[in-house]
Amino acid sequence: MPSSSPSVTVLFPAAGDDSVFSSVSSFFSSLLPVVYAEESQDNESEEESEEAEEEEDEEDEDEPEDPAPAIYEECEKSKACAPFKHHFDECTKRVEEGKGFEGENCIEEFFHLAHCAQECTAPKLFAKLV
Repeated sequence: MPSSSPSVTVLFPAAGDDSVFSSVSSFFSSLLPVVYAEESQDNESEEESEEAEEEEDEEDEDEPEDPAPAIYEECEKSKACAPFKHHFDECTKRVEEGKGFEGENCIEEFFHLAHCAQECTAPKLFAKLV
C-alpha cells in the first residue's frame, strides 16, 4: 500500500546564491524605516543651554544645608546611644579581625544603633524645621 502523506522538498541555496540570513535581513530592513540622527542646529542653542545649566547650578547653591546628618551623628555619639554604639563597634572590630563566627555581619547591632539614633534625631530635626 503506497503512503498518502505529502512529500516536503527543502531547497538549499547554491554556493553563488544569497544566504538565507541575508535574505531575512533584507526582508526586515525593507519593512522597518531607517532613522538618522540630526546634526546640531547651531552654536547659539548650545550656548543658551549652557547658560541655563549655569543658572540651575546657582539655584542649587541657594538651598540650605540639610541638618539631619549632623543631628544624626550627634545622636549616635550621645549618652543614650552609647551602649548600642559600643556593641556595634565591638562587633565590627571582631568581624574585621576574623574572630567572629562564620557569617557574622553585625546587622542586628547596626539596627539597634540606627533605631536609637533615629529616635533621638526625629524630635530635634522637626523642631528645627518648624
